[in-house]
Amino acid sequence: MSGAEEAGGGGPAAGPAGAVPAGVGVGVGAGPGAAAGQAAAAAAALGEAAGPGLPDEAGLAGARQLQLQEAAGDPDAPPKKRLRAAEAAEAAAAAAAAGSGKLEERLYSVLCCTVCLDLPKASVYQCTNGHLMCAGCFIHLLADARLKEEQATCPNCRCEISKSLCCRNLAVEKAVSELPSECGFCLRQFPRSLLERHQKEECQDRVTQCKYKRIGCPWHGPFHELTVHEAACAHPTKTGSELMEILDGMDQSHRKEMQLYNSIFSLLSFEKIGYTEVQFRPYRTDDFITRLYYETPRFTVLNQTWVLKARVNDSERNPNLSCKRTLSFQLLLKSKVTAPLECSFLLLKGPYDDVRISPVIYHFVFTNESNETDYVPLPIIDSVECNKLLAAKNINLRLFLFQIQK
Repeated sequence: MSGAEEAGGGGPAAGPAGAVPAGVGVGVGAGPGAAAGQAAAAAAALGEAAGPGLPDEAGLAGARQLQLQEAAGDPDAPPKKRLRAAEAAEAAAAAAAAGSGKLEERLYSVLCCTVCLDLPKASVYQCTNGHLMCAGCFIHLLADARLKEEQATCPNCRCEISKSLCCRNLAVEKAVSELPSECGFCLRQFPRSLLERHQKEECQDRVTQCKYKRIGCPWHGPFHELTVHEAACAHPTKTGSELMEILDGMDQSHRKEMQLYNSIFSLLSFEKIGYTEVQFRPYRTDDFITRLYYETPRFTVLNQTWVLKARVNDSERNPNLSCKRTLSFQLLLKSKVTAPLECSFLLLKGPYDDVRISPVIYHFVFTNESNETDYVPLPIIDSVECNKLLAAKNINLRLFLFQIQK
């Protein structure tokens, strides 16, 4: 018989969850030993009432620590992930050795992304078995699978994942937004939902620039020192010739931007203009080591038949091993022409996509002998935007063609 049963006199069995068992109430005249025994009996009864269906806290922590150790020892995992997994495993082991840590620390290990082992900063996706992935890692997994011609799988349970199979977990997103996070400037803690605003507008230690930076002041420093610096800044007292040199440099960058917009405005005044929505579909080459490429169905613009092709990282052997990813494309004329056809063309994002593409105008003279352009870069902002395109089933863009008549 346990000590709790001896102290309580072998009271009746525990009742429903949340109910206080009979015989465990503390009387007014009860001594401290009896009160301690009755409290222990109540805690044991409540633990039994919780039922075997609910996992205990130690079990969750042990499973999480085992998962981190497996990630740290996986030779196929990226070095950065192995390092972070090892650090997280050490932290989990230290927390287990020191007893139960803070609630925030335990939630951090439960709600973190299973790929990067960090708390998600935006959307949170889950596989059909409930494993969590941040939006960046989810898109990266889909893009890698497309490049390797494989089915994307969850890194934990290896079930299939896709945009149609996975869904967002709004409850986890809200829970993560309320967890405290440390400001990188003042080291104070704020809810993650308020941290960005604090770092941009409120923190007195945030890094800021002098208001005279447009005339050459290079100062960077904490916000609370800004007033003192601006009062002593020497740039407002520059001579007119020094200011003119600075303004000339600003004008040059402004001219490059205006040149692009003026070119677009002049093209819009042409007589023959055509545009269409194009859909790049993924294919594989017939080589021994296949390579991914994209191609559109034939389409008609300006009374001519055209095709667009695209490739990843200029068809390098293993683009899935590269962190930097780019797309390049070429335009092919499939019709026969009786005279050279001089055209300007540019690709922009489609009406229902959120990818960011900077407009760049390309020129080419099409003939029957020279009916395809060289591969030119698709002006995507960065590799993250490229992964968004690769993760999609098809790439939908809008092509503009301008026929130049002399």
